Amino acid sequence: MGGLAALVAPDALAQSSSSERRGAPSGAPAWSQEHWAQKGGVKLYMFRKRRTAPKAGERPLPVLFLVHGSSLSGRPTFDLAVPGRGEYSLMETFAGYGFDVWTMDFEGYGRSSRTEGNSDIAEGVRDLKAAIDLVTKETGQRRVHFFGESSGGLRAGAFAMAYPDRVDRLVLAAFTYTGEGSPTLTDRAKQLDFYRTHNRRARDRDMIRSIFTRDKAGTADPAVAEALAEAEMPFGDSVPTGTYLDMSANLPVVDPLKVHAPVLLVRGEYDGIATEDDLVSFFRKLPNRDRQLIVLPGMSHSVVLGLNRDQLWHVMRSFLQMPQRHDTLATS
Repeated sequence: MGGLAALVAPDALAQSSSSERRGAPSGAPAWSQEHWAQKGGVKLYMFRKRRTAPKAGERPLPVLFLVHGSSLSGRPTFDLAVPGRGEYSLMETFAGYGFDVWTMDFEGYGRSSRTEGNSDIAEGVRDLKAAIDLVTKETGQRRVHFFGESSGGLRAGAFAMAYPDRVDRLVLAAFTYTGEGSPTLTDRAKQLDFYRTHNRRARDRDMIRSIFTRDKAGTADPAVAEALAEAEMPFGDSVPTGTYLDMSANLPVVDPLKVHAPVLLVRGEYDGIATEDDLVSFFRKLPNRDRQLIVLPGMSHSVVLGLNRDQLWHVMRSFLQMPQRHDTLATS
C-alpha cells in the first residue's frame, strides 16, 4: 500500500504505561462544569472536564471535543463510571493528560431539548457550531481537537468540512465512509422505510448490551454494558433516527478531499461497521499528509469502552501531541 502513511495492527503499538491504565496521571479527580449552548430554540447540554478550574490570565489548555454516536448521549459514552473495573472515562483520562475536555448531547439526546427533528448528520453540524462557539467563548481557543466515534465521527468529519478553521486535529473512530462491505449496515438497511417515516426509534437495555456483543464476544466487559444502560436509560427508551438513515441510505456524507485537518482513523479489529477496505479508500484520498490509520487488536465497534481502551488512549494521545514538522517541504 504505497500511499499509506501508517497502517498499524496488533503488536506494533507500544504498551500503555500503568499511569495510562489508571487514567488521569494526576491521580486526583478532574474539575468539571456543566454548560448549555443555544441553537435557536433548542438547548444543547454540554459538559467540561480539566485538571483544575480555569484561572484568569492563564495560558489556555488544548481543547479536545468528544462527539457521541447514534444510540447514546455524551457523558454516558465518555465519562462512564464502572465501579471495580478500572478507568472508563475518556474525559477523566485526557483531562489528566492536560487537555480541556468537552462533550455534548445532540438535539434529541440526553439532557438536550427533545424536538420533532431526527437529529441527522447535517443537524449535528449545526449543533457542533453552536457548541464550539461556546467553547471558544469559555476557553479562548478558536481551533479545537475533535474525537468522534461511529456516527459521531461522521458529525465531526462533516463539521471539519464545513468549518475547517475551527478544527485542529481530528480523530475518527469506528468511522464509515461508503459503508461498502458492512454487515451491520446491511442488516440495518432492512429498516430503511421506518427510518424514513419515523424520527425516533426504540433503544432499550438489550440494544445497549448488543453494542458490545454484535461483532465479537470477549472484547468488552459485560459490566460496562450494564453501567452504560444504567447511565443512559433515565433519558428514555428512544433516540433519533437521523444518523441511522444517513448511514443506511446517504453515505458518503464526508468527502475526504474536503477534510484538510490532520486525521487519525482508528478501527477495532472486529468492527462490523467500519471495514478496513472502506477506511483505506477514505485514507488514500485525504489531502493532508499528516494522517494515520490504526487497527486496534481485540476491539470491536466501541473502542472507547472496550477492554483494550488504553490502546486507544495511547495512539490518540500520541497523535494529538504530535510534534510540529521542521522541514520546509510541506505544501499549503
